[in-house]
Amino acid sequence: MIIIMDNGGQYVHRIWRTLRYLGVEAKIIPNTTPLDEIKAMNPRGIIFSGGPDINRTGNCSAILEHYDEFNVPILGICLGHQLIAKHFGGRVGRGDKAEYSLVEIEIIEENDIFRGLSGKLRVWESHMDEVKEPPKRFRLLARSETCPVEAMKHESLPIYGVQFHPEVSHTEHGAEVYRNFAELCGEL
Repeated sequence: MIIIMDNGGQYVHRIWRTLRYLGVEAKIIPNTTPLDEIKAMNPRGIIFSGGPDINRTGNCSAILEHYDEFNVPILGICLGHQLIAKHFGGRVGRGDKAEYSLVEIEIIEENDIFRGLSGKLRVWESHMDEVKEPPKRFRLLARSETCPVEAMKHESLPIYGVQFHPEVSHTEHGAEVYRNFAELCGEL
C-alpha cells in the first residue's frame, strides 16, 4: 500500500484516484497521523501531497527525519517537493510569478520516475513558491523556463520531488509518473 500524506492540497483525492486506476492500493491519511500508526500500516511507499502552507505539513518532516525506520520510496508533489528540498537544505522561495497553468518542462534525466519519458512534457502547475536551489545531495531531473527545479531525486535514497501535479488530467503522461513510482515501491 502507498500512503498519501494529506497536506490540504486541492488534488489529494486525484492522487488516490490515479493510483487506484493503476491498480495500486492507496490510502489518504491526515498529515498529523502519528509515526507509529503510519509504521503499523506497513506502507511500501509514501507520497507527500501538495498544500497551501509549508508550515502546516504535520509529520512529513518527521518521516524524513526518521527515514531509516520507514526505508520506502517517497514522492513529494508541489508543496511536498518543496518540503523535501527545505528539509535537506535546499532553498525554497517565491517564484518570479505564480503558476496556475500548463508549463512545458524539460526532462534532464529520466531516472526512475521519468523512466520511458524523455524530452519535454506539458504539465499542470499550481503554486506560488518553488524550489530555487536543490539540496546538495540531490540531482536535478527536470526544469522549465519559469522554475529551475521542476523535479529532483536524492543521490542515494529513493526520495523524489516534483513541482507539478502528475495527478491532474492536463499533465501529459502523469499516470506514467505514478506508475513508475508504484513500481519503485513494488506495488506493480
